[in-house]
Amino acid sequence: MSCSKIDYERERDRKVEEIEDILKNYLPRKEGMQKVIMEAMEYSLMAGGKRLRPMLMQETYRLFGGESGIIEPFMAAIEMIHTYSLVHDDLPAMDNDEYRRGRKTTHVVYGEDMGILAGDALLNFAFETASLAFEQYPDKALLAGRALRVLAGKAGIYGMIGGQVVDVKETGHAVSREVLDFIYELKTGALIESSMMIGAILAGASDEDVKKVEKIASNIGFAFQVQDDILDVTSTSEVLGKPVHSDEKNEKSTYVTLVGLAEAGRLVESASMEAVGLLGELPGENGYLAWLIEKLIHREK
Repeated sequence: MSCSKIDYERERDRKVEEIEDILKNYLPRKEGMQKVIMEAMEYSLMAGGKRLRPMLMQETYRLFGGESGIIEPFMAAIEMIHTYSLVHDDLPAMDNDEYRRGRKTTHVVYGEDMGILAGDALLNFAFETASLAFEQYPDKALLAGRALRVLAGKAGIYGMIGGQVVDVKETGHAVSREVLDFIYELKTGALIESSMMIGAILAGASDEDVKKVEKIASNIGFAFQVQDDILDVTSTSEVLGKPVHSDEKNEKSTYVTLVGLAEAGRLVESASMEAVGLLGELPGENGYLAWLIEKLIHREK
């Protein structure tokens, strides 16, 4: 491993710590008669993980010269939305998983009812959090409004929720590549697109560059999800931090079942190379971001 890669590893660890601090700052205080829901929210949100979405948001913001703290409430909001989707995914009515990131899932610890409510609470609180940008940075209200619109759209029925709907509806059925692409683009890609687009928008990037960022993020999302398919077959529960072979258990079509392991691996490589290539067309220093994209896509857990 070269010195630069070691430096990037250290930089990533430092950035994850920074993001963790931001998340803690935006969590609600655990008080009042309903404090159990605040506890469940914190348990879910602070369970660890790669913090991919807020990191991509922050790095894209910096890539386009963003310097103010307006990005922080949006970083917290995107991770809250991502976390709520995982909490609901793990429920018995969905994937029925008992472990995530190496520990018990929210509904196992707090009960199925509180698991549902914790997800609901995180989703609502995400928008409460993002809307703080209007109060804290009134001079950037127009940019914050554009960013909020992207956040809402990419999380909803034309984004992540839409992808999850088709995913659930088609579970147990063999699906075409077109349907699988639709699921991956929305279920996984939409929040990654949202993250990077918001970073670009809040930094004042041009519409053309925001579109280019969306394409980069779409490639990242696709490669990330296909790599997830591969790991579900090839990894272990200990390494992955969650059950393996869950796609098979839930009778889900994946790129591995559709085209096989070797071709799935080739598609991951192709999509990640396209993302890094497009990234090189953007302004600013992007060495760390290019490394991060490749590292996250070619991960082992």
